[in-house]
This record gives sequence, C-alpha cells and structure tokens, in this order.
Amino acid sequence: MNRIRFRSFILWAVIATALYSCNPVKRVIRAPLKEQGAEFLFENLKKNELKYDYLSARFSASFVKDKNKTAFSGQIRIQRDSLIWISISPALGIEMARILISNDSIYYMNRIEGSYFVGSFDYINTLINSTLDYDMLQAFLTGNDFSFYENSSFKAGIDNHEYKLMTTDRRKLRKYVRNNREISIPIQNIWLDAETFKISRVMVRELALNGRKLEGRYQYVLLDGQLVPEKMDFQLETQDSKNSIEVSYSKVSTLGELQFPFKIPEKYKRVEGF
Repeated sequence: MNRIRFRSFILWAVIATALYSCNPVKRVIRAPLKEQGAEFLFENLKKNELKYDYLSARFSASFVKDKNKTAFSGQIRIQRDSLIWISISPALGIEMARILISNDSIYYMNRIEGSYFVGSFDYINTLINSTLDYDMLQAFLTGNDFSFYENSSFKAGIDNHEYKLMTTDRRKLRKYVRNNREISIPIQNIWLDAETFKISRVMVRELALNGRKLEGRYQYVLLDGQLVPEKMDFQLETQDSKNSIEVSYSKVSTLGELQFPFKIPEKYKRVEGF
C-alpha cells in the first residue's frame, strides 16, 4: 500500500470511528418484574402451554456421552398422554430404528440388525440413569409442564428477568400413580419467560449429595398461533458422567390424527436390551 493510500485509509478509519462514537447507543432497559404468586404463574403457564391431541415433527439431534458425539435425525409423533413414536433415520432417509413408548412400556425395533426389544418404561431409566416417567418425558419433549403432578408445594420468585417456580417435593397425583407406587420429584425448578409464560428452562434434581440432575432449555417459534419448541438442549448429570442431547424440530404440526405403525417382522429376533 503506497503512502497516499495508507493516509486515506487512516483518515477514513478516524472519520468512521468518530461518527460511530457520536452516534447514541440505544440500550434496552427492562423494567423490574412484578412479584407474582405461584398460583398466578401456573395459571398463565397452563393458559400458554402447547395445546394438541396429536403432534408430529421432523427432528435432528446430537448426543454426547463420555465425550463421544453421535448425530442422527428422524421423525417424532405424540398422542397426548398415550404414545410417543420415534423413527430414526441417520442418512439417506433409510430408517435404522423405530421406538414406541407408552405409559408403562417401550418397544424398540432395530432395522439394521433385524432385532426387537420389549420392556417396561423403567428400561429407559436404566439407559440414561434417570428417574423419568411417561408424563415427564412427554413434557420435556413438548416444552409443557408435567400434567399429572400437583402444584401446591411451589414457591415463586424472580431470577434474571424471568419468573421462577421452586419446590422440594412435587408428588404425582394419586389417581395417576401406577402399581400403587408413590412417585415424587425431590427438587424441581421451572423458569418462565416473563412475556410468554412459556418454560425457558426446567430442572429436576435429587436431594442427595452428587445426586442426579436433569435439565432442559427451550427456544420457541410461533406456529398457527402457538409457540412450539424449535430447539431443545438437555443435560443429564450424575456423579460419574455428564451427558447431553441437542434437538431441533422442523415441520411441526398439531393438526389431524396420526398413525403409530409398529409391526415387527416375524423373522426379527427378540433381544434383552439395546
């Protein structure tokens, strides 16, 4: 660069800096949130939850376990409070596996190996070292609150310009407890967006030292007048490991009735796990 061009460059740089410095910077100042009670927050959370009888979406996901990352994609279908159907197709649209989850059972079909598995819902918890039930899993996948757990033990607060609901003992409603087993969540925190009252973050954790913790974070997109999950980030921490899964939804629909095909070919071999 010759001397004249260099001087011109410096001159324009100085002018641009001066103009930028004189331009007032607009700052978004948030007004302090008004304290609200837990009843008010749950009322608005329920009012703004995702309404659906059936939900379908395409998804892409990446799963990290022990620093090993696996990417996959597929389709998910949900019949509210009844069934979760997942088809996994890692490449070229060829289905690799299909999963059907009900309130108390899980069915898994491996297209590549020609095998299948049938077991109880507890098998999912042995895989991820957690304490989920169907209601919790469905809620995590849709950005809604747990449907069949009581709300009376929550306290309300404010955290970083969001509303926060906190409890140390959230029990499942008795009429939805199966096999006469009492189910409770030791600690649960829910963060709500102050404008939409949608869940931005939810965390469940055990009370014990180094207890397991499952946390989900959400981003939403407007679809047919409703905010539906677009991106989700789940973290599962135990004393010995930290696993994560990131999920992105596309082509989300809550219209129309869905089918949940799951026919196991006769030649497939039953296995004890997957």
